[in-house]
Amino acid sequence: MTQTPPEVELKSDLTDDVALVTGATRGIGAEIAAGLADLNATVYAGARDPADVTAADQRAVELDVTDDGEIRAAVDRIERERGSLDILVNNAGVFPRSGPLHEMDDAEFDRTMAVNLRGPVLLTRAALPLLVDEPGGRVVSMSSGLGQFTEGQMDGEYPAYRLSKVGLGGLTAYLDGEYGERGLVANAVSPGWVQTDMGGERAPRSPSKGAETPVWLARFAPGSPSGRLWKDREPIPW
Repeated sequence: MTQTPPEVELKSDLTDDVALVTGATRGIGAEIAAGLADLNATVYAGARDPADVTAADQRAVELDVTDDGEIRAAVDRIERERGSLDILVNNAGVFPRSGPLHEMDDAEFDRTMAVNLRGPVLLTRAALPLLVDEPGGRVVSMSSGLGQFTEGQMDGEYPAYRLSKVGLGGLTAYLDGEYGERGLVANAVSPGWVQTDMGGERAPRSPSKGAETPVWLARFAPGSPSGRLWKDREPIPW
């Protein structure tokens, strides 16, 4: 088991924390929502259809991250009901399987960017007043090894998905640079190849394994490392 880096202080209990998880009805998102609820956080589970959220210890909230009105309504509801938001997990995503850039469909590109990048940007923007109200607000964004670009990993097709995750890394670094001094802790995570609708049945990791590091990042105490990409509780290159 990977050991916690010594510079990281974790919150052992999230009883006083409010969390919003997008794409929380299945796969890694469902496991993240369950993991945060197990730590006693108040969990708002974002779903395009709230009826799909069946966990008794989660609060279903209608949230399609491509719908600006639903983004605003979800944040307004959390502020109205709880008055705070401590954890935002940008998990909702799509993964079109496509060839190289010269074969990419325009609509596929637009849809991928809308869900994987525009949605997290606008949702984070809407949530920022709550997240920075007190030091220690956390933003955890689901990235991918396919979005790493500093070690020669940008070959192998999937341009729309890859570029959306590069952008999500940029958002993470920007949030740290712009709001880190106000106490915001923003990190991205590569969960590995996971058995989900996106990952497929051949993937070697379970959704619960894929959720381990995102839940761990959501436990970061104020002043913890920020602006990084993580995998298996260790920082990795962008």
